[in-house]
Amino acid sequence: MNRRVLQVISVAMLFALCATMAFAQDGETTEVHSKTWWDLFKTTGIVGILLVITSMIGTALLIQYMVNFNEVKIGNPTLLSEVDALLSENDLDGAFTLAQSDQSYAGKVIAGAIGRSVGGYEEARLGMEETAAVESFKISAKCSYLSLVGNIGPLLGLLGTVTGMISSFQVIETLKAPTPGDLAKGVYESLVNTTMGLFISIIFLSAYFFMKNKISDICLRVNNSIGEILSRNLSPEAQKEQGGAR
Repeated sequence: MNRRVLQVISVAMLFALCATMAFAQDGETTEVHSKTWWDLFKTTGIVGILLVITSMIGTALLIQYMVNFNEVKIGNPTLLSEVDALLSENDLDGAFTLAQSDQSYAGKVIAGAIGRSVGGYEEARLGMEETAAVESFKISAKCSYLSLVGNIGPLLGLLGTVTGMISSFQVIETLKAPTPGDLAKGVYESLVNTTMGLFISIIFLSAYFFMKNKISDICLRVNNSIGEILSRNLSPEAQKEQGGAR
């Protein structure tokens, strides 16, 4: 990924340098008009539209993940406390039914653990670990779409750089004595597309690593909480205490 980004920047800088040298050779003094951001965007063509669509998709995904991938949605503290209470009363069926009816990460992991508790505490722990590995992978796989958006951005930017260069060379080929103004549209197309692509990459790759670390931290804490619940209620020591209490 870093190599591709460096290639994009290198090509854009080389093309900008060539265009600057061409401008410097023109001895005419012309009045310069600054362009607005909208003027610059209009030079990007179809690639610019694709970059905007890509950024909109990435933004929608990021908002969705920020809403759904938090400790309340993944861990469901209410479910954990209810399951703990049922297991303390040795109501395995009730705890299993409650966990199965909950579609959160915690619910699926608890159901995976209790579903194998017939084989004993160690088997329940194994069921918890296997289910946690599967469910955490599913969440991480969804989050990886942010990485996909972040990687597509600079590639589209590079595509815009190439199309801008082609546009400028077509002008050079068509006109006998092209002026800087004739070449400016192609230069703008190259550089603005490159800038947009790099911006998308920076934003969404950063968001991906932030969300990935956040999800890993939440899943780890939820797994620890579930492990404590199982140990407190299903371990041989806990079973002995419950038997003695009866």
